[in-house]
Amino acid sequence: MTNVDSVSALQSRQPSLPGLLRAARATYGRAIRTALEHAGFADIPGNGLHVIAAVARAEQAMAHLITTLTMSKQATGQLVDVLVARGYVERVADPGDRRRLRVQASARGRAAAAVIGAAVATVDAELARRLPANVIEHARTMLLELARMRAEPSGSTNEESV
Repeated sequence: MTNVDSVSALQSRQPSLPGLLRAARATYGRAIRTALEHAGFADIPGNGLHVIAAVARAEQAMAHLITTLTMSKQATGQLVDVLVARGYVERVADPGDRRRLRVQASARGRAAAAVIGAAVATVDAELARRLPANVIEHARTMLLELARMRAEPSGSTNEESV
């Protein structure tokens, strides 16, 4: 099935939100991967994009990365190992507790993060060209609420939000 076929299939019936979220994420992912490849950063593993973007904004505790990525401690550690080996991030001791590690972006990581940011901005600009600002803001509000629901205990609902 081609991309055109899959878009046509989405338009022919009421698409599910999870399906739309997957397709939307793929749009950003494709733009980011293409930009990174053109800039010489083709060796970043999948979830490495999230780590690099996060640590480029601010140094992160390993525990925070584990929570954010929703990966196991081992998987997160292995991902950070790969990013360290490829020169994107560095491990540093937490100044408040030398036994804990923090992750910060290297110069290479900051350069990759800039490419990621530019690719996201390009997709955002195209979206703004296609849709009115209020529609984009409504979508952002809905996505923010979905993200907040992730933090709630499984199966719980907030009666006021319903």
